[in-house]
Amino acid sequence: MKTFSLVLKNCNLVNENSIEQVDIGIKDDRIEKIAKEIRDDSSQIIDLAGRYLAPGIIDDQVHFRDPGLTEKGDIRSESFAAVHSGVTSTFDMPNVDPNTTTMELLSDRNKLGAEKSWTNYSYYFGATETNLEEIKKLNPKDTCGLKVFMGTSTGTLLVEDDFALEQIFKHCPVTIVTHCEDNETIKKNTERVNLKNEELDASFHPILRDDICCFKSSSKVIELAKKHSSDLHVLHLTTEKEIQLFENIDLEDKKITCEVCVHHLWFDDKDYKKLGNLIVCNPAIKKESDKNALRKALKDGYIDFVATDHAPHVFEDKKRSYSEAPAGIPLIEHSFQMMISLHKQGFYTLNEVISYMSHKVADRFSIEDRGYIREGYKADFIIFELDKETHVSNETELTKCGWTPFDGHTFDSNIYGTIVNGKPIVVDGEIVAEISSAEQIKFNR
Repeated sequence: MKTFSLVLKNCNLVNENSIEQVDIGIKDDRIEKIAKEIRDDSSQIIDLAGRYLAPGIIDDQVHFRDPGLTEKGDIRSESFAAVHSGVTSTFDMPNVDPNTTTMELLSDRNKLGAEKSWTNYSYYFGATETNLEEIKKLNPKDTCGLKVFMGTSTGTLLVEDDFALEQIFKHCPVTIVTHCEDNETIKKNTERVNLKNEELDASFHPILRDDICCFKSSSKVIELAKKHSSDLHVLHLTTEKEIQLFENIDLEDKKITCEVCVHHLWFDDKDYKKLGNLIVCNPAIKKESDKNALRKALKDGYIDFVATDHAPHVFEDKKRSYSEAPAGIPLIEHSFQMMISLHKQGFYTLNEVISYMSHKVADRFSIEDRGYIREGYKADFIIFELDKETHVSNETELTKCGWTPFDGHTFDSNIYGTIVNGKPIVVDGEIVAEISSAEQIKFNR
């Protein structure tokens, strides 16, 4: 009988604010031993030869489009792209077809995850103005959260009625996550711009969906959360103005938190000239001053961690006129490399990148036995190289939509491999598993 099912040799372990050379022994789906050297017998040994190893990325905001919107992407295609990029766990949004707004539909999506997902999975429940009794049934140990759309985005979910919002914030048994844009402000901005009879293009997107639109909505949900002592997480912050609404205290002491998406740390309004509709997303990419403020707020602890809001669309649809093109960007294949580039530019330490993309996500949602490399924890790993470039083109993309705003870009890092629940899935950039080892995510709350 072998002591381990897998031993990883010569790992440059990036974990819990340290970097050290270790071996890691895995038994079945869990980390059994972390030591300077492991000589015990193992069924399989992989020598990482000094490559970096860290806990797998946990992306708490993705749109895998399944069921009903699978011409854009599906659970299998998008999780396959994700796992090639070091992402081992994903929380998927409810604005699919049909919207995930009943316990039966949530159960159906979990079954789809079990059948199709390459990443560990959890699915948000969608709030409407009439499904409060279903919301009350949610199990905090099985469901990542309740998604409340304060402003229209993609799909039909929207909660604007004040009484319905009050009841949701008062009675919801799981973390509430919000898309914060104020519809009335968007309408007024649109009417004002239309009066000028200008032909709209992508550069108008942050004008129609401006900082006031976001601040007004974020302020409202924070007021509701404080009134009802709700567990609130505000998704994809985009403005300098909103940062003042949050505190830079320890994450464990917060009941109201927020995140930033990688594209809002990377792009700004000058990039619309080159990329146009390809970077149109909701909330909008805004000014350079907003981007810089978000970068600093993440470093300073006002913003807690990083996500992608991965949102694939058919390429031909993105090529339509601005007013007809859908909002959303496929980003899960390059989120870690984007953050590594910011690390190399001096914005964040390597340990901070791992904290923003794994540790803190696990802490915020009380994920059971994931997000850290510790003995007894699930063996979810990203393996990466800091001295090897990755050339990107639309042809190299693994998402079903087959395009990226990074077409022609070269990243200064490389994803070498991914291990999910103790099973190597990708090694040296190649798929090595015939079937998935993914599991439904559980929560300690």
